Amino acid sequence: MQTECGPVFAVALTTAARPSEYLALKWQDINWKRGTVSIARTLERMRGVWGFAETKRARSRRVIKLQEWVLDLLQDLRSERRPEPAGSSWSGASDLVFTMPSGQPIDSDKLARRFKSTLEQAGLPLIRLYDLRHTGATLALAAGVPPKVVSEQLGHASAAFTLDIYSHVLPHMQDEAALKVEEVLRGRVLPR
Repeated sequence: MQTECGPVFAVALTTAARPSEYLALKWQDINWKRGTVSIARTLERMRGVWGFAETKRARSRRVIKLQEWVLDLLQDLRSERRPEPAGSSWSGASDLVFTMPSGQPIDSDKLARRFKSTLEQAGLPLIRLYDLRHTGATLALAAGVPPKVVSEQLGHASAAFTLDIYSHVLPHMQDEAALKVEEVLRGRVLPR
């Protein structure tokens, strides 16, 4: 695995994509000018053979805006990329953003073990690699990102589905909403 897993963990957290989606990212999926990434496929290993597959649902194909610091990490990763070693057994890996030093795709189980080790070393609570998806969504909702936008980022069928899953964030959002409306009603903030 790449010596530094920061870029893959950053993409996982900030896009709230599924591991099979962000491990399938190709350089062509990044629009550097717009600062976005397109989730267009998944990466699977079936009977020891790597391959690309369709996303979980048609709605799972989506474009996600990347944060500037994540774009910087990806740009650095791209500039450090070495040519694929000769004799790599899977030619599809040459365009992948995240690969092993051998040029092979990253196995999500191995990445999960690396993630757990990273959390242990940092003295952080242990969560699953997949939980970065949930953490990213929860952070976005807690920061006031509209549920519809979070739903689109996650590739969910509807904002209602997203809110059902992330209802634990709602009390905080409702408290803040009540305060904002109270400010408007009391004339402290003029509506625009």
